[in-house]
Amino acid sequence: MANADLIRDLGIPDLHEAAADALVALGAGGVERLVRAAMDEESRVDPRRIAAVLVRIGDAGFDGLLDGLVSASTDRSRKQVGFAFSHFGAVALDRYITALSHPLPRVRREAVRGIQHCGEVGRPAVAALLPLLGDPDQEVARQAQDALILQGPHVIPLLQHVRERGPGRQRARALTVLAELGGEPVLSRADVFTIERLIRIKLLEDRPEPLWTCWNHWMAVPGGDQAGIMRALDLTDPRPVTFALGNDIVDSDGHGCDTDEHTGHERVFITPELDGWTFVLGAWCDPCGKERSADVLRRCVELSARYGQAQAYYYGGQGDGSAWLVAEHGRVVRRYCETGEGEDELLTLGDPLPCERARREELGLRPDWDAALENQDDEDEWRWAAHDLAPDVARSLGASPLDISADTASRGTGVIALTPYGVAHGVPAAAYRI
Repeated sequence: MANADLIRDLGIPDLHEAAADALVALGAGGVERLVRAAMDEESRVDPRRIAAVLVRIGDAGFDGLLDGLVSASTDRSRKQVGFAFSHFGAVALDRYITALSHPLPRVRREAVRGIQHCGEVGRPAVAALLPLLGDPDQEVARQAQDALILQGPHVIPLLQHVRERGPGRQRARALTVLAELGGEPVLSRADVFTIERLIRIKLLEDRPEPLWTCWNHWMAVPGGDQAGIMRALDLTDPRPVTFALGNDIVDSDGHGCDTDEHTGHERVFITPELDGWTFVLGAWCDPCGKERSADVLRRCVELSARYGQAQAYYYGGQGDGSAWLVAEHGRVVRRYCETGEGEDELLTLGDPLPCERARREELGLRPDWDAALENQDDEDEWRWAAHDLAPDVARSLGASPLDISADTASRGTGVIALTPYGVAHGVPAAAYRI
């Protein structure tokens, strides 16, 4: 059977195993056609099956893919042959290390990916990756950075050495990797001082930026008593941050929540006074989650007794629902939740707000909730609308952090602070935008 027929049979479920065995038996003689098939943009054969055959062939398969990666002329063909090249696994580790010094950036980049797919590697591979942190090609440098992060804490001493002694071109990304792997505890005092100094410099020209994450949680309190709000909420260890940094920490913590080590409730970003309001941002402010809803209710009531009003919101930016909690002068005015969870209705407190009634009227629905419950179609339409209503509720009652812009009047400096969770459990390690 011709090589072309065997390669075609790789894409046929009942024939692919026999075809693979036959192609492996051809050894180096079948490599050229396999590589061309891997590069073929019109091929119907899964590149993973071609890669699996070339891996079984061994060194000749690796060399063929390396030649293909060099000669590929389109983005798609480079992507396809690169996929095969980077999936040889640990058997090709030494070959990948050698390819890290190839003159073509795309070869270096795919060699780094190949090392990533080998899992945890030894000191020689890590030592070979370190120079690529300073690679003139930024995609290669970023890939090396990501590969070192995946290696885990065992690379920390090598990165600390780079930070202390260079080379200089590797130092910036070495700092990023250290921050991702261990956070502030693994940074030198000099590095911490440098980061804090950079934040102070950035704050001189910092302008408000809107909160926007996949899962947005916040409290809103009138006025600008940032310190008093922090005391009332038992928030501690405030550290000045830019808006970009505060929002990035909130976003990162939200995506990393519910792990074995961290809940996402360890930190919050307290804004400066913005158009007469102070916002506390972070998953710890969740008014509808099982773990936080009771405490957030209590704290909003206490804040409202002191400041006249306090609100808490949840808004899922990817269509994941809304919730709002409004307290005034020491009592709950309203709590409502629409997230699609089975027990949303158990959180409902108080009478509908004017903006809720107005929205129902816009939809042509009865404003009387009891009557609406008798009409399931009305209720379903309301629930869909309420899913995205939190930002509108916030605007109707004062302000929303989703609407902040560079033109928003600002007084003071934002801070990141620890919640009681953060004091008890520490904070996750990560690198952030400043």
